Amino acid sequence: MARSLVLCCNLFSVLFLLAEVLHFPERAVAAGSPVKFLPGFKGPLPFELENGYIGVGDSDDVQLFYYFIKSQSNPKSDPLMLWISGGPGCSSLLGLLFEIGPITFEPVEYGDFKPVEYNGSFPSLVLNPHTWTKVASFIFLDLPVGTGFSYARTSAARQSDNLQASAHAYQFLHKWFNDHPEFLRNPFYVGGDSYSGIGVPIISQVIANGNEKGLEPFIDLKGYLLGNPVTFRGELNYEIPYAHGMGLISDELFESMKRNCNGEYVHPSNTQCWKDRHTYDQMVAGISGAHILEPACEFASPRPQKQLGQRRSLDEMLYLGRQSCRFDWERISCHWANDDKVREALHVRRGSIGKWKQCAGNALPFRKTVKNSIPYHANLSVKGYRSLIYSGDHDMMVPYISTEAWIRSLNYSIADDWRPWIVDGQVAGEEDIQLQSTSLLNVLPC
Repeated sequence: MARSLVLCCNLFSVLFLLAEVLHFPERAVAAGSPVKFLPGFKGPLPFELENGYIGVGDSDDVQLFYYFIKSQSNPKSDPLMLWISGGPGCSSLLGLLFEIGPITFEPVEYGDFKPVEYNGSFPSLVLNPHTWTKVASFIFLDLPVGTGFSYARTSAARQSDNLQASAHAYQFLHKWFNDHPEFLRNPFYVGGDSYSGIGVPIISQVIANGNEKGLEPFIDLKGYLLGNPVTFRGELNYEIPYAHGMGLISDELFESMKRNCNGEYVHPSNTQCWKDRHTYDQMVAGISGAHILEPACEFASPRPQKQLGQRRSLDEMLYLGRQSCRFDWERISCHWANDDKVREALHVRRGSIGKWKQCAGNALPFRKTVKNSIPYHANLSVKGYRSLIYSGDHDMMVPYISTEAWIRSLNYSIADDWRPWIVDGQVAGEEDIQLQSTSLLNVLPC
């Protein structure tokens, strides 16, 4: 099931501190290189893929890596979208291979009660029948610097923050459009998920500011979309009400936490709240925060172990049964992206980075200088830009109820009533519009 929430566009005026648009010299850069074949995929790619680097920042000291895939319908008129994964520091290759791109890894076949374990063979790629590139062109961008294959030429350039990364994205787009002027008339959108809920609205605002100032080339920004977006600091306080609503904790524990924690569940303010929080943490310890119906495979090393005289845990039974952990999928992607032949096919510069990581994590020198993106949503709405916010209802890390709450705080009028979402005669979710939700990953280190 999934829930979708839509931001309407007939809004009120708000006070807002606009993101600063950085002026930069336009410099000629080499166009990306086409990719006809990829290791693991049989035969030539049945879609147009290009990737490479574009330099941004002082003296182009930041080299941003991208994957560009033309729409498989009508690239001359179909929308163009810039896609950024979350983290911060998660490679856009995750969006391409695991969510909305035209290829994905071939599923591993398992028999009954056999451990799901990656054997180290080279991964196979297959076509994704549900790819969004059937209706739009996509630029998958490794942002900020230090993400995926993006790198810095100097130690100083490795440092980044929310506003600087957004300025880098804007510089990237200017240079990319200079190399691809045929796409300047296409409707343009910015998209992402998870922590991109902070960056995508800022990037959209910077683009809008540049257009208003008459900076060339003009980017035909129409709007943006976000899935399960991180939006404001208080979001984590919705985890406990969400867990109660999904039946993961008892009424008694929830009522006690409400009494003792005063709505501040993340940083308990008294002893009883600390005790309640400890009990809560124990109750949800075996649950995956990104998808509560999946086994928490991050606790398996390399798989759940059964102690003598103990019953099998649910996590272990799921691991040994038909439902697979995503643990091996993470290792498969790391194996693929770190292969020399894959890097050569993707035109990755030798010596530019060490080991490719799905998510840079704490190794990324990134400062979260923007804690709240709600004002950006409000300001963009006032300016008439469209937005789509969709939220899977099995995500406990960014609960849908927190997304509902911040949208409701903007006092938008309801244009369409809540109704069931029916697909092929089956209730697929309760939402306002039909939309296929992207899958969520339990990202582990390579």
